[in-house]
Amino acid sequence: MSVPPRPRVPPPVIVLVTATAMAALDRWWPFAATVVPGRRALVAIAAAAGIGIIASAIRRFNEAQTTVNPLEPSKATVLVSGGIYRYTRNPMYLGLALLLVAWALWLGSASAWLGPLAFVVLIDRVQIAAEEAALGRLFGAEYGAYRDSVRRWFGRRA
Repeated sequence: MSVPPRPRVPPPVIVLVTATAMAALDRWWPFAATVVPGRRALVAIAAAAGIGIIASAIRRFNEAQTTVNPLEPSKATVLVSGGIYRYTRNPMYLGLALLLVAWALWLGSASAWLGPLAFVVLIDRVQIAAEEAALGRLFGAEYGAYRDSVRRWFGRRA
């Protein structure tokens, strides 16, 4: 099995670029306006959930005194598996994806939904793959057991 390349762009930068591209798509190629009842409430819920999930994840890392830097997963000192990490292996990315969902809802065009989709695919295939390879090397069977019990994006395995 080959080792995934180490990502060089911080995920928050990817989110900002994605959000900018979503706004551009909404402005210049607003493929079908989406009418969502209660849109403002859904925007607020998605954004608050995203921020809450990210804050919870960062708090867990800080409590464990390990790195939150996604570009250097090999510097992790502890495998964090409690709190929000019992339900998702990647709460920070889930939270960022929810922020992009809130932005897509706010923009209101179907073309804006390409952003969250592109973000999830890119992060899943590049960033998460590299992180998981590094964590597997660092924590071995402990990480394997965790990976087998908690889904990448959300949900415990039976």
